Amino acid sequence: MDREGQKGTGKKDAGMTAREYLSQAYYLDQRINSKIEQVESLNDLARKAGCAISGMPRNPDRAVSSMANAVERIVDLQAEVNADIERMVRLKAEIMAVIRQVEDPELQTLLEKRYLNFHTWGQIAVDMGYNVRHLYRIHDRALLEIKVPEVVTGCR
Repeated sequence: MDREGQKGTGKKDAGMTAREYLSQAYYLDQRINSKIEQVESLNDLARKAGCAISGMPRNPDRAVSSMANAVERIVDLQAEVNADIERMVRLKAEIMAVIRQVEDPELQTLLEKRYLNFHTWGQIAVDMGYNVRHLYRIHDRALLEIKVPEVVTGCR
């Protein structure tokens, strides 16, 4: 197996590496957080559209229209967030099952902290009582133990 946890001669094949597979949850979490920020921004915009008061005469349908557009976009984004959260739950369960196949509990702990809890290397080093360089060596060993499923649900 090569350094990325794939069987072979050290060359990447068309499949996902162990690191890519395990990192899917992090990227999905980032997308969820981004969409939540967009929902918050649209909520602010909708409040502003409903509260815009001016001494100038204007078309009342314009405010209603922009408010309706904002509300529609909010509803769509919230549906996307909910779908992504459901996908995240399934993905994390799948990744946890793959991590549990690693026999060494120390390697399991490191993989869980990094790829399920999204801890930084510094946080993990403090928690596990290692320096970061040693942690990288352990991580390399842990990746070699990961068996990426043949069928990957994929969230990238």
